[in-house]
Amino acid sequence: MLNDITFANPKFLWGLLIIPLALVWYVLRHKKQEAAVRFSDLQGFETLPKSWKVYARHLLFVLQMAALGLLIMAMARPQSSSSSQTSNIEGIDIILAQDVSGSMLARDLKPDRLEASKKVAQDFVEGRPSDRMGLVVFAGESYTQVPLTTDHGVMIRMLKEMKSGVIDDGTAIGDGLATAINRLKDSDAVSKVIILLTDGMNNSGSVDPYTAAEMAKLFGIRVYTIGVGSRGTAPFPVQTIFGVQYQQMKVEIDEKLLATIANSSGGKYFRATSNQSLSEIYEEIDKLERSKIEVTEFRHVREEFYPLVACAIALLLLEFILRKTVFRTISE
Repeated sequence: MLNDITFANPKFLWGLLIIPLALVWYVLRHKKQEAAVRFSDLQGFETLPKSWKVYARHLLFVLQMAALGLLIMAMARPQSSSSSQTSNIEGIDIILAQDVSGSMLARDLKPDRLEASKKVAQDFVEGRPSDRMGLVVFAGESYTQVPLTTDHGVMIRMLKEMKSGVIDDGTAIGDGLATAINRLKDSDAVSKVIILLTDGMNNSGSVDPYTAAEMAKLFGIRVYTIGVGSRGTAPFPVQTIFGVQYQQMKVEIDEKLLATIANSSGGKYFRATSNQSLSEIYEEIDKLERSKIEVTEFRHVREEFYPLVACAIALLLLEFILRKTVFRTISE
């Protein structure tokens, strides 16, 4: 890509100040100068109109100054550069494993746990443009919503569309973790990370969570676990004959399991009891896991003073021809 023109010897550009000084000298000089021809009597010439050459003769000075300006700029050596940049990204592959069970609709976070987790996850994805991302959702079973991709627009759109009730209810933490591991195990990224968010205890699925944790460790995958939910009780949605009602129920999160999964893989366990704390957790994970980017820049510089010199020579040649023809003066 062509960049802006730069000058190798910019100090020479100060020489352009000669041009306004020469203009002042030229004006003052011509005020005192009049054309003269020796005749015994000039009275007959006083009523003659001035020729166009009287005005056009200033063109010679304009050509000289233009040529001088071009030569000064040429001495400053204008240069253009074309550059290409390649980024060798030692990136991080990240899978978000998101609980979408019915309990995620509890309203101890605003407007509920699911919507709050979707919002902070979207902000997290937007803040990491260099990483590949993927999305796994789980409840009573699990599946891959978005495979690893650099298209973060797709990730954000799928996060926005994610909702509870599309799969059998329950909390299959082992299955969710195993599905996420399956998406990362063949990755050649420098760092492989799973962020697993849930609000309950493992009560469904076919994969034991502790076995899944050992698998993560085996494949060199670091797992950050987040238990989301207030302490004590929270308003949970309950289906009644009158529709969905919210009742205060005890919050039960298997923190021991989540901590074991995180610690065994080199990750960390977090507890989010509010929107603010959930946001701070993602910010901390963001700081812990940063991509390493090495940028190599290739730059080719091209001299641009040749056209300026050519134009200056052409102007001086034109000035010389005009001086010797159209504006030729009669010597004594």
